[in-house]
Amino acid sequence: MQDNVRDLLGKEISCLDKGFVRLIDVMGDDDAIVQAARVSYGEGTKRVTEDRGLIRYLLRHLHTTPFEMVEFKFHIKLPIFVARQWIRHRTANVNEYSGRYSEMKDEFYVPAVEQIRPQSVTNKQGRSEQAMPPDVASRIVSQMEETQRELYDEYQSLLGDNLARELARINLPLSNYTEWYWKIDLHNLFHFLRLRIDPHAQYEIRVYGEAMAELVKQVVPIAWEAFEDYILHSTKFSRNELAVLASILPADLPEEASLEKFGLKGREAREFLEKVRLHLQRS
Repeated sequence: MQDNVRDLLGKEISCLDKGFVRLIDVMGDDDAIVQAARVSYGEGTKRVTEDRGLIRYLLRHLHTTPFEMVEFKFHIKLPIFVARQWIRHRTANVNEYSGRYSEMKDEFYVPAVEQIRPQSVTNKQGRSEQAMPPDVASRIVSQMEETQRELYDEYQSLLGDNLARELARINLPLSNYTEWYWKIDLHNLFHFLRLRIDPHAQYEIRVYGEAMAELVKQVVPIAWEAFEDYILHSTKFSRNELAVLASILPADLPEEASLEKFGLKGREAREFLEKVRLHLQRS
């Protein structure tokens, strides 16, 4: 394990008001991706530039199996409603804090006043960009805090009556914090982050995604660069949309050498021109 990665282990990044993301363990790095792709080569027999080119080629062409050779294990503290969104990604190993065996903690998520916003009129599952009036937002925050206190007091009272923990917990709100260990390979982690650090993702889970991204990019900087170029900041076009683009593209394509100023050179530049030519022929 490289020294810079070892220094990241145990590092805690605060999330929301009481949560965190902590990197517990890592298996593999950029070299592990290259090794898995080449299988038979010995460490040190290839130049860094060649390794970078290979990693970029793999992700560009969606040859994702080598990325599964890198794994991350996180310790995460998060509100239950965020955890329920998160667990939709069924590609990780998860072990969560149990309210059946342990007493739930008196820790609840309370949104910052600036996050108290009305329902969006254009997005049925999201909040508006428009802020609530300050007095209304403050009243809502106070109401949330009061309800959380009342429900936790009730929970403690039920425990005092010797009600089983698995039953006493059922009226606790989704704002209650939980914790889990979450282990996932890099291929599936990239998919998770593509969705959860997108600007359209819910703010609360996006905070966690951004914290994880800060750690991941330090462990696999070459793979992360490729992820940003080919997945995170890329887009797809439908057949009809491509037909529109074909109708406005110039008949004469640029020379390969002229593409270097856009970061495209060598094989990547040739692949780009071939994709454009192929679509023009189909159109």
